[in-house]
Amino acid sequence: MRDVDVVVVGAGQAGLSAAYHLRRVGLTPGRDFVVLDHAPRPGGAWQFRWPSLTYGKVHGMHALPGMELTGADGSRPSSEVIGEYFAAYEERFGLGVRRPVDVTAVREGEGGRLLVETSEGNWSARALISATGTWDRPFWPRYAGQETFLGRQLHTAGYRGPEEFAGQRVIVVGGGASGTQHLMEIAPYAAETFWVTRRPPVFVDGDFGEAAGREAVARVEDRVRRGLPPESVVSVTGLPLNDAVRRARAEGVLDRLPMFDRITPTGAVWDDGRTVEAEAILWATGFRAAIDHLAPLRLREPGGGIRMDGTRAVRDERVHLVGYGPSASTIGANRAGRAAVRGIERLLDRAPALTP
Repeated sequence: MRDVDVVVVGAGQAGLSAAYHLRRVGLTPGRDFVVLDHAPRPGGAWQFRWPSLTYGKVHGMHALPGMELTGADGSRPSSEVIGEYFAAYEERFGLGVRRPVDVTAVREGEGGRLLVETSEGNWSARALISATGTWDRPFWPRYAGQETFLGRQLHTAGYRGPEEFAGQRVIVVGGGASGTQHLMEIAPYAAETFWVTRRPPVFVDGDFGEAAGREAVARVEDRVRRGLPPESVVSVTGLPLNDAVRRARAEGVLDRLPMFDRITPTGAVWDDGRTVEAEAILWATGFRAAIDHLAPLRLREPGGGIRMDGTRAVRDERVHLVGYGPSASTIGANRAGRAAVRGIERLLDRAPALTP
């Protein structure tokens, strides 16, 4: 058993921001706090993005606190650019991230401390910052006949690029940014594409302003304050109507179909008699918060989410979640990291010190 003041779970944008601010308030990496990351290398979820998602296509990548990302080649894969940036950041600030380490459970420990169980042994902590994001929990909707489909089904998490769909008829399910990006990439390679969404997509013309951003974040914050599972900030902002999207709409690539009623061995059907034949179904249906490790603490509300006051879990003031709900965006993750450390600083000031 190893004792620290704070355990940070996850070394993506939110976790590294939190670690930076822990250092800023005088805590020493490896002695006072530890960062545990289950990924094989630096880069958070970015390291798993598909190669065709180049850095120039990334929307809203906000620099980590204390170190800008400059001079990046927009034609390189974002996984490489951001992975290298995160690696340099960890080294510059001496964060000593431990990886790969799987955090399996967080439980009530002795003396009012938290017990953090991991694949590399246990840690005892006075506070915990959970920065595990969503990438490890892809959401797969279920539809009648899904198990009978003879073609390939995959989720955004397993997408590696458009070339693998050459000559195929492809159904893309999902009305978010990933769905539109996949469609626009796949269309030149595929024999035919079909876009299916539960709700009609909302395209937003012009710049996404600060007021709209505040409104979107406020909606997500309201949900987590009420203990409901968070929506992503992107889901309430609409889709930006940029030049590429305009071209895709004009070419019919983004002609949307309502959600099918069931899946057949060779495609999908609607109750009105419409049918689509396809060799692949790509589910661009988003992700859910990866918070199963917190289950032993019983933080969930009847509504299914964790009720939050800022970054603090209302049911346990020792636990802060960053990159959850309104802080799921990159700039939000940075701010949440700072806010979490401020809250933990107040907690540590009144908590008993470690016994020598």
